[in-house]
Amino acid sequence: MRIVTVFGSSTSSEGDDEYEAARWLGAELGRTGWGVATGGYGGTMEAVSAGAASEGAAVVGVTLPLLFPERAGPNRFVGKEIQAATLGERIQRLLDLGDHWVALPGSIGTAAELVIAWNQAYIAARSANRTRQSIALGPIAVGAGWKALATVLAAHAGADLRLIACVESVQEVPAQINPVST
Repeated sequence: MRIVTVFGSSTSSEGDDEYEAARWLGAELGRTGWGVATGGYGGTMEAVSAGAASEGAAVVGVTLPLLFPERAGPNRFVGKEIQAATLGERIQRLLDLGDHWVALPGSIGTAAELVIAWNQAYIAARSANRTRQSIALGPIAVGAGWKALATVLAAHAGADLRLIACVESVQEVPAQINPVST
C-alpha cells in the first residue's frame, strides 16, 4: 500500500479554509492511488482522512491515548488505528508508514514532526552518499510559515534545503509526489 503521511493541526474545524484545503488534499491523494496516514484525531488530520476515505483510499490513524486521554479515539474516517505508547513512537510510526511526508500548517507539534522528518531525510541522504545511492526525498512543507522556518534553520543550523520541498498551497503537493512515484 502506498501511503502519504500528513501532519497538521488538530484545531481547525469543518468549513475553515485550512480544513477544506486538507480535505481536498486527502481526496486528491486518494484519486491518484495513495492512502493516507495521520495522527488520527480531529482538525486537518480528520479533513485529510475524510477526503481520502471519500475516494475509497486507505486511512491509517496513529493515535496516542496516553497523551490524549480526553480524545475518544480516532476520527470516524480512520480505517485502521495504530496506538502508540509515546510521542516519539507515534512520530516514528507515522514516518515509517509514509512513502512521502507532508506538513500542513500547524502548531509546535506539527513543527516537531516536520523537523524530525527533515532530519530523517538528512540521515538517509548521508547514508545514500556513503553508498552512492540516490538521495532520499524529504518532507513537503505547505505554507509560508514552514518556508520561513526552513530558511531560518538553513541559515542558523546548516539544515539542507535540498531535502525539503516548501510549497505555498496543498494544490502543489500532488506534483511533488506523483511524478517520482508513478
